[in-house]
Amino acid sequence: MPIIAQPPFNRLDACFDGNGSHMSKPHHDDERRFVLGALASAVMLVFAPGAVAASAGAAGAAPAVPAGIDAFLALSRKLTGRPGFDPTLARRVYDALSSADSEFAAKVAALDKWIATHGGTPSDVITDALQADQPKLAALVGTVMRAWYLGLAGLAPGERVIAYERALMFDPVSDVLTIPSYCRDAPMFYWTHNPASAA
Repeated sequence: MPIIAQPPFNRLDACFDGNGSHMSKPHHDDERRFVLGALASAVMLVFAPGAVAASAGAAGAAPAVPAGIDAFLALSRKLTGRPGFDPTLARRVYDALSSADSEFAAKVAALDKWIATHGGTPSDVITDALQADQPKLAALVGTVMRAWYLGLAGLAPGERVIAYERALMFDPVSDVLTIPSYCRDAPMFYWTHNPASAA
């Protein structure tokens, strides 16, 4: 059987007939749909990453919310005078304070009840009133305020940093100061040569 040489396949020739008019081929429609679908998916991923993460998170099991966190947040709003807190930071603060003190949830409930019956804000007024009556609850006010404003939980040597860059102490000056962590030119206490005392 003789072998007949075929001219090389040209995709453009397959799209046009001999008169130069466009011929619709079924496989081109499929390719076009595929490309358009891929582009639409890419655009959705670029402009809606939160929606993708939310749908992925909804499919997985959501972490259980601790029972006392709502009471803790209500107490924190009373002590700080803030209308709300970042949920991720709030959970981190609550978890750290709860792990540092096994009676934390009970103390929060007791302090919230005391504030409801005695009144008083801000935190320094509450602390002064509690010093004579309930020193443990007065210490709790300091613990909660320290966690929110300094980002520290627990006492040395088990003290933990839970929110340095998001600690509330930086809010009043956030419009004029950057959060200090490193010098802009070099890390703090950086020497090019060892100091004489270390030699």
